[in-house]
Amino acid sequence: MTNSTLPTRNEAWGFYGSTAGFTDADAAWGIACPAVAKTTGATAEGVRDFLDSRHGRHFADDVYNGIHAGLALEAAIDAAITRWMGWTISRNTARETGIPKGLPYLTGFVGLYEMMADAE
Repeated sequence: MTNSTLPTRNEAWGFYGSTAGFTDADAAWGIACPAVAKTTGATAEGVRDFLDSRHGRHFADDVYNGIHAGLALEAAIDAAITRWMGWTISRNTARETGIPKGLPYLTGFVGLYEMMADAE
């Protein structure tokens, strides 16, 4: 497992591009990457690719909601992580993605992007 934070490959969209609209994207990236990696046990590549994806954009929306509710950036990221870890992969999502049913949403999607990065 790699513990370093990799730079985004998607400055326009994904988590980075979305957070740039409401906070310091570099700061958000620097907090989110290690926090997601620690929570999911994923590699830096898997975390980066997840955050750069459309799912990362949705994760950023959750962070925005936390900030809008009055949370500081780090607390908003922690709240989004907690929320995404509380959701589980449904049977339909498992069929569509191959992620095992019942796995925490964040772990499942970060793991999916980690496997895709390994396949490259």
